[in-house]
Amino acid sequence: MSVHSDDKDGQGMIVNPKPSDNNQADWDGDEADRADRLRFEEEQAMIREQSEARAAAKAAAEQAEKSAAQPDKGAV
Repeated sequence: MSVHSDDKDGQGMIVNPKPSDNNQADWDGDEADRADRLRFEEEQAMIREQSEARAAAKAAAEQAEKSAAQPDKGAV
């Protein structure tokens, strides 16, 4: 499996992909397989949440920086 050059955060490698027509039988396996899929989906959700949190924190920091750079017009 290769990592693409546009994978900046190292999260681009898919360890357990979603089923397709040619591997559906593998996904219809036993409880261990289902547990693996659930764990994979939970990990992906956690990665998305962390990414969104980083983006929100970055936006907040940029907004705070922008606000700090502008003088307060209400001050005398």
